[in-house]
Amino acid sequence: MKFSLELDIAALDKPFTYHDQILLIGSCFTEHISDRLQQHKFNVLSNPNGILFNPQSVAQSIDNYIEAKQYCKEDLFQLNELWNSWDHHTRFSDIDANEALIKINKAQEDAASFIQNADWIIITLGSAFQYFLKENGKAVANNHRAPNQWFEKKLLTVETIIASLAQTLEKLRTKNNKVNILFTISPVRHIRDGIVANNRSKARLIEAVHQLCEQYSFIHYFPAYELIIDVLRDYRFYDIDFVHPNYMATSFVWEHFVNACIGSDTTMLMKEINEIAIAKSHRTRFPQTEAHQDFRKKYAAKTKILLAKYPFLNLQEELNYFTTNQIIGQ
Repeated sequence: MKFSLELDIAALDKPFTYHDQILLIGSCFTEHISDRLQQHKFNVLSNPNGILFNPQSVAQSIDNYIEAKQYCKEDLFQLNELWNSWDHHTRFSDIDANEALIKINKAQEDAASFIQNADWIIITLGSAFQYFLKENGKAVANNHRAPNQWFEKKLLTVETIIASLAQTLEKLRTKNNKVNILFTISPVRHIRDGIVANNRSKARLIEAVHQLCEQYSFIHYFPAYELIIDVLRDYRFYDIDFVHPNYMATSFVWEHFVNACIGSDTTMLMKEINEIAIAKSHRTRFPQTEAHQDFRKKYAAKTKILLAKYPFLNLQEELNYFTTNQIIGQ
């Protein structure tokens, strides 16, 4: 007897490897996948603008990376004692305008450099609702808790979403013809829009992305949304707010992501790297003990072996941890 639906996910023809540069852009669900990839030491750059929810903001951010845009004070606005950018998450905001610009422009420089040689861009779309400033019609990525009357809220059409993303991704391919795109739709419910409006929003995103996949061979889809909404289908897989998937749900999605998007040779290497990462995170109350020193020597040796075999891996931080100050406090 079966108690849930099964979802057959086709494996990517060109799976992710440790040689790939992977840029992740989009909603907060993007950061779950990014954290897992970083934990396994993939070459990742995550959300250079901070969390982005809607497709037009995602497209605009990629356009800005392609053009290597740098921001100036005129691009910022002041609200609640902070200088903010309508294109960026509040993590870039600052009480000092120059400090905000330093953070924003450093992230822009990193993204502009990274995207030129990126092998994959994972884009997670969260909502088809777009906010526009009433005073000038500018599309905003984050409202920074500004008064609602400042904005006009629109539900983007499927045609608008496709046109916006297609134009940007075609431009990107002229700059970097090896890049592939993997779309996902965030399973996080935007409950403030209401259940019916949230479902309309998700439906438009899903349809737009599938039409893009049919149009372009370099665009692919991973069904994170369907895995949680249709396979798990239970509020016990959500956090206390009934909106955000919990650890069990994101782990379930990650397992399917690995099976579908990462090759078997790479997954075997991931297990070895994860063992080293877990060892590095180990904390002991008695670091001076011989047992703990043996533990660190053991994993220093394992790390050196992996680096000798795979010199492209980013394990220097782990090696430094295992080999520096072997006896703490002496």
